[in-house]
Amino acid sequence: MRRPKPPSKPATTKPPGKPLVKPPIAPRRPSRRTLHGVTITDDYAWLKDGNWQDVLRNPSVLDPDIRAYLEAENGYAETLLAPTEALQATLVAEMRGRIEEEDSGVPTPDGPFAYLWRFREGGQHQLIGRMPRAGGDVQIVLDGDALAKASPYFKFGSTRHSPDHWLEAWSADVRGSEYFTIRVRRWDTGEDLPDILEQTDGKVVWGHDGAFFYYVRVDENHRPLQVYRHRLGTSQADDVLVFEEKDIGWFTRVEVSASRRFCIIAGGDHDTSEQRLIDLSTPDAVPRLIAPREKGVRYSVADRGGELFILTNQGGAIDFRVVTAPLATPGRSTWRELIPHRPGIYILEIELFAGHLVRLERANALPSIVIRELESGSEHVIDFDETAYSLDIAGGLEFDTTTIRFSYSSMTTPTEIYDYDMASRVRSLRKRQEIPSGHDPADYVTTRITAVAHDGAEVPASILHRRDLARDGSAPLLLYGYGAYGMAMPASFSANRLSLVDRGFVYAIAHVRGGADKGWSWYLDGKRDRKPNTFDDFAAAGRALIAAKYTSAQRIVGHGGSAGGMLMGAVANRAGDLFAGIVAEVPFVDVLNTMLDAELPLTPPEWGDPITDEAAFRTILSYSPYDNVAARNYPAILAMAGLTDPRVTYWEPAKWIARLRATVTSGGPFVLHTNMGAGHGGASGRFNRLDEVAITYAFALRTAGLANLPETGHLDIVVAGDVASPI
Repeated sequence: MRRPKPPSKPATTKPPGKPLVKPPIAPRRPSRRTLHGVTITDDYAWLKDGNWQDVLRNPSVLDPDIRAYLEAENGYAETLLAPTEALQATLVAEMRGRIEEEDSGVPTPDGPFAYLWRFREGGQHQLIGRMPRAGGDVQIVLDGDALAKASPYFKFGSTRHSPDHWLEAWSADVRGSEYFTIRVRRWDTGEDLPDILEQTDGKVVWGHDGAFFYYVRVDENHRPLQVYRHRLGTSQADDVLVFEEKDIGWFTRVEVSASRRFCIIAGGDHDTSEQRLIDLSTPDAVPRLIAPREKGVRYSVADRGGELFILTNQGGAIDFRVVTAPLATPGRSTWRELIPHRPGIYILEIELFAGHLVRLERANALPSIVIRELESGSEHVIDFDETAYSLDIAGGLEFDTTTIRFSYSSMTTPTEIYDYDMASRVRSLRKRQEIPSGHDPADYVTTRITAVAHDGAEVPASILHRRDLARDGSAPLLLYGYGAYGMAMPASFSANRLSLVDRGFVYAIAHVRGGADKGWSWYLDGKRDRKPNTFDDFAAAGRALIAAKYTSAQRIVGHGGSAGGMLMGAVANRAGDLFAGIVAEVPFVDVLNTMLDAELPLTPPEWGDPITDEAAFRTILSYSPYDNVAARNYPAILAMAGLTDPRVTYWEPAKWIARLRATVTSGGPFVLHTNMGAGHGGASGRFNRLDEVAITYAFALRTAGLANLPETGHLDIVVAGDVASPI
């Protein structure tokens, strides 16, 4: 059943027998600022709590007026979506039925042990443990389910055992704000040491003696700028600052080097990077700079003996190359080419082992794994057969080994984990994702088409549908996109999306510019002043799917999150006639105001700096979804937010929905759902998260008319005070 035409004006009276739903009306409290000769009026700036930093740590301190408004929006969302409650319950049951309850990871060997994670039946959170390397009983050192009982939200950060295997450093976030607390647990007793480190990013790198470790402290504005050394048995107040980044636009992290000899202090801003090494055998070692930052130059290092292997874009290598340098003199003047730059073949990452170098590459949105034997220089590629698929190098804990681990999936093939012997070239399947409720890949088709953008760019789109689909344009289609930070959207397997596809949906991923699906130049062509290419690519993909008879106009539901939520907001403004609905999760839609706020932890190089650069200001103003809401028809929109989200703050989608309701002339409805106890990633727990997925899928199904609708073709509900009637 096709989506009905919206009424010419909103309903203002309650028809007999139908519940009346009134959306909250956000008061207009104009706030004005003038920059670069342009005055910007923001009617809903008041939704940003002045104490937002405190809210991240303690959501109970949220301004009562703001809380009341968000709760009213949640009440509206619940009422509007109430007719889908049975559908949501069915969707959750389906998706849970595809999850292996007693799931476990493949044990990863390190010294005398193999470390692992698992879930118990009915468990929401991981159990962290180990077993003897040769096999035997599993010892659990961290029980996520037990730890989660103390708070409504719980998420592990990272876990890392000490080099002597006596201790386990672990971290957790209990609010969704991504402030992780680090603790240290004994393997022999299962008890935590007195050491407690607050306000960190959750990761640690152990010193060789197991008596100290390095970590990153996050500042009051959630910026990871400082690296500290902590000695066990001492207070956090006594920790030693070993490095501090002065550029507030940079993000700093620590990681262990390939040989496990060094702690790497890595910093960058998505445009430029810089790395330092700290010798882990020396507690008071001073960080050694590899090469000073140079605007636009990115690099990362791996070590092997007295030699460094460096992945870099230096020298105009847009899709990156690999060079080597002496550890003793690692500056750029000593860099020697090992793997030359090949335009269009993007080197995503390298993994270094004692005798081999492994590259994960991508060409035309398809990944490959290349193995190089370092002594001889010979190379070979691990082959795969499907036309669209996803690959990831899983890494490991050992350096002197010939075995690598990788994962493979496609939109039809559940995830498979392999161990691969780089010397013998033998591939061993270690685990295949089980679908307890059943899954036959032969029932589905995955393929690709190419859309031609406005400037002739060829935009790939990966497609999943049931084999019995009738390609006559009648099917609804969910089109997913992201397009930012050089992140690719792989054509990987998702058991959840089968609940849409089995109900007649086509599922598609648009590999738009702004991501690195087709190389780093593909990313650069959707960045800063070229950002509008991202939005136009997404619309072009939609039109190509219509032309190929996979769907029709106003049968498409757009879906994206975070920076992909910005994409959703932009296409709603620029090409809303293509869409029946839009789902925007934690959407970055208030781009200009957020980038004008120097307190927020964002990276100007991705978007440009509107404070100092007038051209960047005008470019962002031209596409910022919140600033470009217009008085015209819009598709139905569901925005999902998290109160303690430090990346895309809750007020961005709240302001956006408020402005949509106040501005548009027809269409909608416009629905805001805020998780009052979670952040950027939504609800914690592998099953609780399904509740939020079910909301988005139910919204998509209702919008497309595929949810056992009554004969009216829409929700048996009337929206009053909103511009739209039925979903």
